[in-house]
Amino acid sequence: MASTSLLKASPVLDKSEWVKGQSVLFRQPSSASVVLRNRATSLTVRAASSYADELVKTAKTIASPGRGILAMDESNATCGKRLDSIGLENTEANRQAFRTLLVSAPGLGQYISGAILFEETLYQSTTEGKKMVDVLVEQNIVPGIKVDKGLVPLVGSNNESWCQGLDGLASRTAAYYQQGARFAKWRTVVSIPNGPSALAVKEAAWGLARYAAISQDSGLVPIVEPEILLDGEHDIDRTYDVAEKVWSEVFFYLAQNNVMFEGILLKPSMVTPGAECKDRATPEQVSSYTLKLLRNRVPPAVPGIMFLSGGQSEVEATLNLNAMNQAPNPWHVSFSYARALQNTCLKTWGGRPENVNAAQTTLLARAKANSLAQLGKYTGEGESEEAKEGMFVKGYTY
Repeated sequence: MASTSLLKASPVLDKSEWVKGQSVLFRQPSSASVVLRNRATSLTVRAASSYADELVKTAKTIASPGRGILAMDESNATCGKRLDSIGLENTEANRQAFRTLLVSAPGLGQYISGAILFEETLYQSTTEGKKMVDVLVEQNIVPGIKVDKGLVPLVGSNNESWCQGLDGLASRTAAYYQQGARFAKWRTVVSIPNGPSALAVKEAAWGLARYAAISQDSGLVPIVEPEILLDGEHDIDRTYDVAEKVWSEVFFYLAQNNVMFEGILLKPSMVTPGAECKDRATPEQVSSYTLKLLRNRVPPAVPGIMFLSGGQSEVEATLNLNAMNQAPNPWHVSFSYARALQNTCLKTWGGRPENVNAAQTTLLARAKANSLAQLGKYTGEGESEEAKEGMFVKGYTY
């Protein structure tokens, strides 16, 4: 009865009014409460239960100067594809060996502030018998966890997808927190060649918002990841237009779900042409379009923008990030890369124990390059031809 009256007492913002008043709405005065005002409404929303201060601290730790996120949350099936590329069987032992190589690289925490794990890894030990989570914490790296359950067909759409995993999420996030995770990731995608339909955009935004609210209630900083897929022949202007609509929808529903912006991290795609577009964009163009989109759609209260690489080459992703950090930003503009950090490392390792040190050196070199890019100091000198190879795969699934 009490909860019903509380819901009735909390007015829901009309979307048109939210858009009109968004410059005011984005001012969030403290981590304890959020005051939303526009000409039509005035309300106070309590933020993220008792974890508010911890969420802000965690987000700021991850969004610290010169550091970014190592995404190593590939599902066992996707990890199997990576292992297969170097001739290894997809076994738990082989997955454990590669993940051990990654988390135990000496000095990794100098460049990496957070690591996104798959559920198996969160509960897994290294080949030396030490918990993966403990190894990360010793390196001053915040452990995170992938919480979505993957993409499935969105019935009624133009062959588009939606992300599942809200059922049981509250109990899972609570358990992940107890296991040592302090942030979470939920990836949903939007396809430009397939529309995107209004249904797919709304479903993506709503799912991200519900996940974010549930994660914060469990003490986990949610990484909000609305990925605009690289698939397609569209130009950079088309990408910008679609991303602008998607991000607007995402932040509208985040506000409706009372998500505390100071306690989230955004993991978007950079604004680039489609992978099959003949007109390629320079890092300066990517930077110009992407920063314009950030200024137009992302509240300054969000502490970190952790870009995904999305199939760009290792060097391309680093150059684009570096271009965005040539001038001060209201946010920490950084990286959350998987293949763009791991690709050359994996090939160097090749599944051979005697190559572990060389592979870790390669990983640290890529992490350092992106650390410099976050500071706007990356030059691109001395990069191998292998690091310049594109990694886009049409219709790629995780």
